[in-house]
Amino acid sequence: MIDKNAIKREYKQTIQPMGVYQIKNLVNGKIFVGYSTNVPARINRHKFAIEMGIEEIKELAAEEKQFGAENFSFEVLDLLEPKKDSPGYDYKDDLKTLYELWLEKLQPYEERGYNERVLP
Repeated sequence: MIDKNAIKREYKQTIQPMGVYQIKNLVNGKIFVGYSTNVPARINRHKFAIEMGIEEIKELAAEEKQFGAENFSFEVLDLLEPKKDSPGYDYKDDLKTLYELWLEKLQPYEERGYNERVLP
């Protein structure tokens, strides 16, 4: 007999791929850089939002309508390796640091991208 509760518990304890990703407009080369504790789920959410025309990033949504959803690519830029010896470790600070490094490297602002520059 399959123990559904045990399967659910194991799934919840499994660390999902976490890291930094980008969405790229293949027509004009503009990019959006984001990060998540569950990169595949976050990318799927963006894909669905773009296809349904409900993307939260207004300029990205407008250009999707102009160029079509098929003209956007999704790529994982970097993944964090889980700490095997530290169960329950909070990866949020590590993710934010990794994200900031990619923002600094790619500069996805103004004519280069969809990210908004946030002043400290």
